[in-house]
Amino acid sequence: MIISASRRTDIPAFYSQWFMNRIRVGFCVVPNPFNINQVSRVSLKPEDVDAIVFWSKNPAPILTHLHELDQYGFRYYFQFTLNDYPNALEPSVPSVNERLATFLRLAERVGPIRVIWRYDPIIISNMTPVDFHREKFARIASSLSGVTSRVMVSLCDFYQKTDRRLAALEQQGYSFNKDAASSTEVASLLKDIAVIAGRHNMEIFTCAEELDFSNLGIRPGMCIDAELLQKIWSISVCRMKDPTQRKHCGCVVSKDIGMNDTCMHGCRYCYSTRNNALAERRYSEHDPNSPAIWGHPAIPPEPAKDNYRQIRLFR
Repeated sequence: MIISASRRTDIPAFYSQWFMNRIRVGFCVVPNPFNINQVSRVSLKPEDVDAIVFWSKNPAPILTHLHELDQYGFRYYFQFTLNDYPNALEPSVPSVNERLATFLRLAERVGPIRVIWRYDPIIISNMTPVDFHREKFARIASSLSGVTSRVMVSLCDFYQKTDRRLAALEQQGYSFNKDAASSTEVASLLKDIAVIAGRHNMEIFTCAEELDFSNLGIRPGMCIDAELLQKIWSISVCRMKDPTQRKHCGCVVSKDIGMNDTCMHGCRYCYSTRNNALAERRYSEHDPNSPAIWGHPAIPPEPAKDNYRQIRLFR
């Protein structure tokens, strides 16, 4: 079983203590994102976990806990999102220089292959045009040269819940290109960033893109990647596409232990936070000793060992 920690919220940035408490206990409780009253118990015992994939814009708070994860024998790698957007789009993330420093510390600690740079999402607007991204991508790539070997990119998806938040920025003068994927200007940008990535010895892949940009030098990729796990640790895991993810997502099966509406970064384009006020309330009510990120749900009984065995043998 692969643990995703997490697409739904930034566990390393805001819930590292909770995560480590659950690691020590050996399980956590996760609400169904479509029915908060339906919860499942997820084993976090080393013998049940093939690997942990962390997703974060600011993993600095978990760095002090990595030695403990190593002592337990966990395998893990990071998807580290690092853009340099105006505060209007990312109001509560640390400065880009602070995050670059964290990236370097993390890569020094675990190795470049286990820290994947996410330049994601690419938002094309009058405030962040293609030349903005050329300059930002080139600067960050130069800073990360030698400390990561892979970069994931994707174009922003505009959902109803993100459109509502972005509408407030449109009232302040922003204008968003919601059809960027078909733009020749964006195709030129993607071709250029592929060249920049190659110049710094980084493989570059798209994340969950409907269109195939292989002709521009960017192949479809997987964020939770069975081949990468094989390359790093010589382990084999289920290679089936995760049916719970988007149609064009290539990730293999994993179990996400996060919860929507709990992230405090406040990014205007986020698809996991519908309501920032709700996220702030849940964060203020968070108990690091609870089995779940928010609330105190009843703990379901431990599943039969065969359930975990079936997941691990389905390869």
